[in-house]
Amino acid sequence: MRKLTYYVASTIDGFIAAEDGSVDFFPVGGDHGPAITAQYPETVPTKVRDALGMQSANETFDTVLMGRKTHDFGVKTGTSSPYSHLRQFVVSTTLLENPAPDVELVSDDPLAKVRELKAERGVGIWLCGGGELAHHLLPEIDQIFLKLYPVVLGSGRALFGHGAGVDPIDFHVVSSRVFGDGVAFLKYSRS
Repeated sequence: MRKLTYYVASTIDGFIAAEDGSVDFFPVGGDHGPAITAQYPETVPTKVRDALGMQSANETFDTVLMGRKTHDFGVKTGTSSPYSHLRQFVVSTTLLENPAPDVELVSDDPLAKVRELKAERGVGIWLCGGGELAHHLLPEIDQIFLKLYPVVLGSGRALFGHGAGVDPIDFHVVSSRVFGDGVAFLKYSRS
């Protein structure tokens, strides 16, 4: 069965974006970017992949699932199909139609859709964001790949949204690496 992996960047106080959705507080450069990108090239937006001449196959993820606010970030940067090298899904109850020909809208139960996707053949499913969707999909999240930046934001969009409490779910650390630039990359698996 395929795994759902929440692969995301976060501040040390648990925020994935500012309240307005911006992420410009995450430092760019440093040694973490090339190392993580080499390991997970599928997570690089298609426009950037094309500009860099990246031709790597989708070995870890072949499907991406994102919430509307995460998708809107791509729209603001000029694309309604940010990961056209992957099968793309946007979860939204406010969008009325697919945002692009190669992006499928999930307007009803995202848990049911994830269970359907997990039963299909293929490699992993990447939950790109956001926090509210991650909160809702927590029962189906198998792994968390966390880029933890040495930044305290104070407020913003939380790693797992602001939904109602959930019963604790245990994860264990599979691997960890701290880069020279201070970014920690942590891989967790559901216990």
